[in-house]
Amino acid sequence: MAAETGFDAFEILERQLAQKDNAYLMGLKRQAFAAGISLCSLSTHQGFLRPDPEERQQNIDITNDSIELAYKLGIPIIRVNTGRWGTSGSFDDLMANRGIEPAIEGYTDEDALVWVVEAFEKILPTAEKCGVLLGLENHWGLGRTPEGLLRVVNELDSPWLQVTLDTGNFLEDPYEKLEQIMPKTIFVQAKTYFGGGLWYTLDLDYEHIGEMLRRHNYRGFVSLEFEGKESPVTAVPKSLALLRSVCHF
Repeated sequence: MAAETGFDAFEILERQLAQKDNAYLMGLKRQAFAAGISLCSLSTHQGFLRPDPEERQQNIDITNDSIELAYKLGIPIIRVNTGRWGTSGSFDDLMANRGIEPAIEGYTDEDALVWVVEAFEKILPTAEKCGVLLGLENHWGLGRTPEGLLRVVNELDSPWLQVTLDTGNFLEDPYEKLEQIMPKTIFVQAKTYFGGGLWYTLDLDYEHIGEMLRRHNYRGFVSLEFEGKESPVTAVPKSLALLRSVCHF
């Protein structure tokens, strides 16, 4: 469907993989090649904002497995997160609070920064061995602000850990915040909200965003992440046309 709609590549959400055995993965790889599209990214989930070292290690192991999975599929980058505190309850509750949630009682974001940096220090050797980049997304937790995101990336100072920029995850003053993370951006996820958003709607100026990306010499993929209520049958082609009209690099 992606190829028929006119996309050049496809980003896989790991949680949506029906299976992970080698035969299934190689079938996906073959199918993508036959359709004439690249597998450009693997979007993964992990969380390091946990006081328990064993929980953090479990998430380190999960992420290393995701890197190996991407390597098998020939995917050059995985989307990673810092994780979130989880004190808001459900994701719907988190969205109702505009992505803001308090730390676990007795801990602070400074504690979380240490945990996240230590976790990625253990993950980066696998990324480098496999030649798979890590794109840390502005995606709640420490990634809710550009300052928190960049503290992690700059602290580790590795060419294998850069930024996945999501156009729709800075809910206030998005352009100023997107500008801050663009110098480290290696992959872009672009949200559209035709029909109104599932959790919220941002009226994003993609002409402006496209100009910002060109000014920062971005040459990579722009991955559509449709989060509207309109049928994807009509909204996805409209979204693709919008992005193609402004993201000509």
